[in-house]
Amino acid sequence: DNKLALKLFGNKAAVMLEQRRQSQQGKGVIHPFSTFRWYWDILLIIFIFMHVLLLPVSIAFLSDDLSIHWLILNGVSDVFFVVDIFLNFRTGIVDPNNQEEVILDKKVISMMYLRGWFIIDLASSLPFDYAYFIASSTTEEQTLLRASRALRILKLAKLLSLLRLLRVSRLVRYMTRFEELLNIAKGQLRIMKLICCMLVLSHWNGCIQFFVPYLQEFPDDSWVSTSNLKTASPGEQYSWSLFRALSHMLCIGYGHYPPQNLTDLWLTVCSMTAGATFYAVFIGIMSSLIMSIDSSGRLFNEKLNQVEEYMRYRKLPLRIRLQVQDFYEHRFHHKLFDEDAILTELSKNLRETILVHNIKPLLTTVPFFSGASISFITDIVTKLKFEVFLNGDYICRSGHRGDKMYFIQKGIVDILTREGALATSLGDGSHFGEICLLTKEARRVASVRAATTCDVYSLSATHFHEVLQDYPEMKSVLEEVAKERLSRLGLKPKL
Repeated sequence: DNKLALKLFGNKAAVMLEQRRQSQQGKGVIHPFSTFRWYWDILLIIFIFMHVLLLPVSIAFLSDDLSIHWLILNGVSDVFFVVDIFLNFRTGIVDPNNQEEVILDKKVISMMYLRGWFIIDLASSLPFDYAYFIASSTTEEQTLLRASRALRILKLAKLLSLLRLLRVSRLVRYMTRFEELLNIAKGQLRIMKLICCMLVLSHWNGCIQFFVPYLQEFPDDSWVSTSNLKTASPGEQYSWSLFRALSHMLCIGYGHYPPQNLTDLWLTVCSMTAGATFYAVFIGIMSSLIMSIDSSGRLFNEKLNQVEEYMRYRKLPLRIRLQVQDFYEHRFHHKLFDEDAILTELSKNLRETILVHNIKPLLTTVPFFSGASISFITDIVTKLKFEVFLNGDYICRSGHRGDKMYFIQKGIVDILTREGALATSLGDGSHFGEICLLTKEARRVASVRAATTCDVYSLSATHFHEVLQDYPEMKSVLEEVAKERLSRLGLKPKL
């Protein structure tokens, strides 16, 4: 019972059902989605990435100086990988034919593991470094040292294959879980992974740039010799190797010197080809990801460009152009969604839940809704329409036929008499326009002008009468407010 399991199975009841199934069918079996297995896999991934970064450096730059610290680090990680082999015989496996089903039968798990990754797991977990450490104490140290180099190269391939042992699909799912738990957008996560791949590839290429001349025992015309790096410190050797690799991959130069022999020439060609290919792929993927990250912002900019072209075509005055731009920026906040289409596709219950959530600030500020029932709020929010009025806009005019009432979410409006005098002002949480919908004349008794940019929700006359017909008590509340406001204006029409 943990947050990860709740994310995967959806609810606590489903988690308890899976726990009951495991206790009945999988005694002694570790569930792949359990808390223990989650943290164990995270630990193994950390060890894998550690070896992916440190092992090439050890092979290329520290082959003649195998320190006890590296042996201890390898030994600890090998212990974890060996333990993981035994755990894999007791860890449930997701059914490849049904991704929602977990196999908990011990015999089936053991057979699938033996036929799959067991041999590679075992070979990759053998302690090659300890074998070298024991053999290096003999008199034939140089011969065994060369053998250990080959073993390390072999182990590098095996360690890299451990990414496959953990299964790439599972690794992707780990990233997806991180995204769900940490609320990271998919586009941002893909960019992060792409940048990490680029950095790791540059790191490997830098190690290869030094390791190839090392295998040839540094010829006099190799770039290492011409740069006087044969006796330099490993840190200086790695720095110049990484600089050379990045120069090739970005196609900006050859490093210190251009290639002087055939081996360096082909190494440079391969490095440039790989770098140019990855650079092209990187730019293409990055461009598509950046566009997909803020698709709503891109749609808003396209819409605003169309509006600006229209205003230029119609030769509208600068004042009106600025007002239109202010309206779009305040109305959409640089995000353009087809909200009606999105909500229409949802179920009725889910749509009402989202609408109530969206209008929550209004519900907390309008006293009219404070004493209303949940059913009334649910019925009315599905009929409200969001509108924006700029400073100085007339929302309604005296004497005009009224077909809406308004609820102010944010902003201030001025109520003007028929003579144009200021009667009062209304702010956040107020409502107006209900008088003409309650009176028989259905004419506006006052003008309403926006004193600031206002965010309001409107309710049409048809929906107004439709809702209040089912809730007469709310109609009575509005009638009392309407009588009070009419008395302030010196009017007494029939309600």
